[in-house]
Amino acid sequence: MKKFNIRKVLDGLTAGSSSSSSQQQQQQQQQQPGSRENEVQETLQSEHFQLCKTVRHGFPYQPSALAFDPVQKILAVGTQTGALRLFGRPGVECYCQHDSGAAVIQLQFLINEGALVSALADDTLHLWNLRQKRPAILHSLKFSRERITFCHLPFQSKWLYVGTERGNIHIVNVESFTLSGYVIMWNKAIELSSKSHPGPVVHISDNPMDEGKLLIGFESGTVALWDLKSKKADYRYTHDEAIHSVAWHHEGKQFICSHSDGTLTIWNVKSPTKPVQTITPHGKQLKDGKKPEPCKPILKVEFKTTRSGEPFIILSGGLSYDTVGRRPCLTVMHGKSTAVLEMDYSIVDFLTLCETPYPNDFQEPYAVVVLLEKDLVLIDLAQNGYPIFENPYPLSIHESPVTCCEYFADCPVDVIPALYSVGARQKRQGYSKKEWPISGGNWGLGTQSYPEIIITGHADGSVKFWDASAITLQVLYKLKTSKVFEKSRNKDDRPNTDIVDEDPYAIQIISWCPESRMLCIAGVSAHVIIYRFSKQEVTTEVIPMLEIRLLYEINDVDSPELEQVPPLPTPVGGSNPQPIPPQSHPSTSSSSSDGLRDNVPCLKVKNSPLKQSPGYQTELVIQLVWVGGEPPQQITSLAVNSSYGIVVFGNCNGIAMVDYLQKAVLLNLGTIELYGSNDPYRREPRSPRKSRQPSGGLCDINEGTVVPEDRCKSPTSAKMSRKLSLPTELKPDLDIKDNSFSRSRSSSVTSIDKESREAISALHFCETYTRKTDSSPSPCLWVGTTLGTVFVIALNIPPCGEQRLLQPVIVSPSGTILRLKGGILRMAFLDATGCLVPPAYEPWREYNVPEEKDEKLKKRRPVSVSPSSSQEINENQYAVICSEKQAKVISLPTQNCAYKQNITDTSFVLRGDIVALSSSICLACFCANGHIMTFSLPSLRPLLDVYYLPLTNMRIARTFCFTNNGQALYLVSPTEIQRLTYSQETCENLQEMLGELFTPAEPPEAPNRGFFKGLFGGGAQSLDREELFGESASGKASRSLAQHIPGPGGIEGVKGAASGVVGELARARLALDERGQKLGDLEERTGAMLSSADSFSKHAHEMMLKYKDKKWYQF
Repeated sequence: MKKFNIRKVLDGLTAGSSSSSSQQQQQQQQQQPGSRENEVQETLQSEHFQLCKTVRHGFPYQPSALAFDPVQKILAVGTQTGALRLFGRPGVECYCQHDSGAAVIQLQFLINEGALVSALADDTLHLWNLRQKRPAILHSLKFSRERITFCHLPFQSKWLYVGTERGNIHIVNVESFTLSGYVIMWNKAIELSSKSHPGPVVHISDNPMDEGKLLIGFESGTVALWDLKSKKADYRYTHDEAIHSVAWHHEGKQFICSHSDGTLTIWNVKSPTKPVQTITPHGKQLKDGKKPEPCKPILKVEFKTTRSGEPFIILSGGLSYDTVGRRPCLTVMHGKSTAVLEMDYSIVDFLTLCETPYPNDFQEPYAVVVLLEKDLVLIDLAQNGYPIFENPYPLSIHESPVTCCEYFADCPVDVIPALYSVGARQKRQGYSKKEWPISGGNWGLGTQSYPEIIITGHADGSVKFWDASAITLQVLYKLKTSKVFEKSRNKDDRPNTDIVDEDPYAIQIISWCPESRMLCIAGVSAHVIIYRFSKQEVTTEVIPMLEIRLLYEINDVDSPELEQVPPLPTPVGGSNPQPIPPQSHPSTSSSSSDGLRDNVPCLKVKNSPLKQSPGYQTELVIQLVWVGGEPPQQITSLAVNSSYGIVVFGNCNGIAMVDYLQKAVLLNLGTIELYGSNDPYRREPRSPRKSRQPSGGLCDINEGTVVPEDRCKSPTSAKMSRKLSLPTELKPDLDIKDNSFSRSRSSSVTSIDKESREAISALHFCETYTRKTDSSPSPCLWVGTTLGTVFVIALNIPPCGEQRLLQPVIVSPSGTILRLKGGILRMAFLDATGCLVPPAYEPWREYNVPEEKDEKLKKRRPVSVSPSSSQEINENQYAVICSEKQAKVISLPTQNCAYKQNITDTSFVLRGDIVALSSSICLACFCANGHIMTFSLPSLRPLLDVYYLPLTNMRIARTFCFTNNGQALYLVSPTEIQRLTYSQETCENLQEMLGELFTPAEPPEAPNRGFFKGLFGGGAQSLDREELFGESASGKASRSLAQHIPGPGGIEGVKGAASGVVGELARARLALDERGQKLGDLEERTGAMLSSADSFSKHAHEMMLKYKDKKWYQF
């Protein structure tokens, strides 16, 4: 036995493992003596697992900068958290991150070079290599004495102009990422007579027709045209309003400035005294020839010319101050027409897409890309009315805040086409007819071809289905669950939804069966809706609905209040339920004798006919009702089974089971009643009259209610019943110190506070053994609670066909009770060979076709479990149960614990899933301390333990989920989904699956100068920048000004290439390369030290010469 222990421990060791070997040994010793190690042949080993991020989908959170490569047709977006998102053709996307996390203030493509420069708020410049699938930083430059405010890189130039807050301009060689000794000082650029500082540099650009002339805009309103060769300003243009942006006319004779008073000034280059024209696009023109009233600042202006027609002037901002409440606008001025395009969110930046990258040619603008705070919009300039392009990227994840999500890999192959066909009808009309213009890059070679679906639930009650196959994401179908409810017209008309101050339809839990396509959702207002999928449109005359009174007071069963309830039976145990005629509308608000609200649901179901489009159609609406002035508690768990026709859900009061075929309540029990006589806790029955408390969790975050002493104090159930905090207000409101989330169940738990709120936390339908004495499996429901108890409820389902609709389903608690430490999270069942036994399901078929009416009740196909004859009858199945603290594998029907693993002592598991990987299965867990772990099944050997990310807010806890084939995801920000894999095979294939951003492309032809221009001068003047800015001409820059930092990008490309062929040879070569690079770095550092010593001696010598002949009193 000792030898066996050590072997298992060695198997379990992985990189980054934090679980001690003593813990693993302890786990092995916790096996039951009778369990045999060789019963199930396990194939998964540690080497099958590796954790890495795959892709990030969604809108870049808090965007701050925008750039476009007009030749490569690639768009880049930078964010306030230092993220970089690159977009090519639909399906080609990439996410990178600056390690510092500082905000990106500007991005500049090296056009058609496969490189990008980013300027950050911490005054660093970074050069990104985009010629590899995972872009990496090649060089960085950290400015130490000046703050970067604006950068400009001319087309086909290697010299980057960097403007600073002090008003100076430095020049960086983007090949070596070193500073030139050439500096344009602010005091040389402005009038010498000027006494004030001109402010930070807000604009730099070279004259399109003469690269030797640089236009510099200062914030105060001064603009200088600097001659690079003669190192002096040719002209200075002064205006008394602050400048926000500047743009050239392509002929280089005029430029336009946008100002803080909402005006545009157009200047002739050779007339610096006053502007040729001043325009106030949104100002009211006054009759007396007076100046128009000032407007809001014009934050950016672009000036684009066309060969055949008037130029375009495009600007953001500049609205008049009296347009209160008006949405942000982009203004397009073309000739005499001015179009004001309203946006849904404030404008961060915009760029005009033009046919040519050459600044000295007619620009021919064809589209404007507008980066908004929460959206990306592309406007077609070539079509009348400026329609927008239909956005092909999955940027609408956050259209309404995401409140939950589920991930399904390896779905039935017909599900995605079915969802796509019903979703195609939901498309909006009126988009531009043209192709999406951001079309760069190439798709990866996706080797994984299995269908994957992500379902997101939202705060407005909508549910979205996404096709997530082969690391892409595309919306398939959107369902609005709020359509079945009456919308309140005004505040006074909301007597019932007031338990949730906003978003009463928010989705909390999604339960979906891919095979039968049955969908069930639980919402924040204690409502459950069951949906069937249909390709036919139907009109439902009366929406079927049930109202359920779910209590936890024992003596409420005999309470006289129950007599007032309409025909809603509360069967206990195996009593036969009576079918309930579907009600057309909720019962009217009945008040109990002391005036407390009673027996009313939170939402009102529509009583008019409901037209249901193809897709998901309402089968049944179930609502929990108020009881004696106390609102219903939020639903904490939910499960639906298409083979049995049953939906079950629970909260911190108890459990309810509904037959959705007969529309009948089968079970309505308080959690305490599930224990029967086996309740290990002393609980006092409590009358609903005594000290009614506010909602157990519906209003405890926002509404500041005084929480009475008898509120639930169990941290587990607090997690379950808290008001759904939406991603918009995700403050780290959890104190993640061990005390606030201590999940251990103390042995002396007797207080009514905790036990009265034991919530139902996990539900699982299956065909298995309900009692120790069973000789064959039968349908049952396993129920887990937040106190670590598992109950088994036996289901007696009538035969299929007509009898299923006529005979009642008999439900009876079996008396089987199992215990674990910590709240139950997930349950699953294995057969004797260790294969997963899925819950029974009925394959999908169309319900709304008349000729199939007789066949509607055709035989259902539950999954049967037939143990092989060679297996002993008492080892037929294993139940796998995962709690917040531990996992157990229990042999059935004997109910012996075969294996046990303490997953964590100091933290707690947030999500546990039993998933398929490499034709085997394992248990995957995500802990609140940031660890991702996997365990083999059934023996629960640790296979992977990696520290991934800490639980920083509730959003991660609420959205993290694992699925089959080594896939997982969570909401990394309110607008983005991060996908990751824990499969070694997927990590190895990832390089091939990722798209290429850079594709070699010929730049368009340069504009022709023409014969006369060539003969008599004119046309574009070129400049030998090397001659001006090179070290030989301008000397070296001051070392203290900026520090060069080599990036990891060079070696990353090799790593990416090597990861596809993970052979020893490639790894050895990589190690040599890295060693070579380190030696190179050492040489560089030695050289730097030598030059530093050399410069020190030179300075010392100069000092000596300077002061050699001076007397001591002259110093």
